[in-house]
Amino acid sequence: MDTTNDVKTMCTVRNGADPGVSPIPEEGLWIKSKEITDISGLSHGIGWCAPMQGACKLTLNVKKGIIQEALIETIGCSGMTHSAAMAVESIQGKTLLEALNTDLVCDAINVAMRECFKQFVYGRSQTAFSENGLPIGSSMDDLGKNRRSQIGTMFGTLAKGPRYLEMTDGYVLHEGLDKNNEVIGYEFVNLGKMMKAIREGKDANEAFKAATGTYGRYAEAVKVIDPRKE
Repeated sequence: MDTTNDVKTMCTVRNGADPGVSPIPEEGLWIKSKEITDISGLSHGIGWCAPMQGACKLTLNVKKGIIQEALIETIGCSGMTHSAAMAVESIQGKTLLEALNTDLVCDAINVAMRECFKQFVYGRSQTAFSENGLPIGSSMDDLGKNRRSQIGTMFGTLAKGPRYLEMTDGYVLHEGLDKNNEVIGYEFVNLGKMMKAIREGKDANEAFKAATGTYGRYAEAVKVIDPRKE
């Protein structure tokens, strides 16, 4: 490599204060990571686009630097769902470095990849202290038994107050209010559970009823409202 004349005329001084690479925790081991193939683990990254119209949660399971599994969850932007469909096809089999420099279609997904990369290379993975890490397919556990993203959607105005639209429990059908018009519970339908029953041959109306439940003191409500209409 080229060297300036100023450097060429300098005498050599030995580097004495170099402790070397600091070890990071990876799947139950302390690893001095020097190559991308030294990285293993399962971790997450959260990303957003420039106008912040949507966000992405990216989960990767990496073994010896190679991405073996990816879970891409998006919210807030309709186009991002299609971007995620394209991104999930291109990310497996790449090294972390390759994926970091791959166009994952959407800004939010690309930013999530950047944040996930930082988690891995600094040893902040979910499996940092788990011997051998997690098997391929483990990111699906984040979705729960109904294989749906954990979604919360709330809307509120100063004039009319809060509306619960969707919880982890499911799609909110009704809010229950007490005598002071304060929310004390809600009725919901678990869409994952309902669709599973329908796919298994159950009548849609029966599946809907079976997947409906309540939370809180809904039974004590003095007034019930549809949060999307009332």
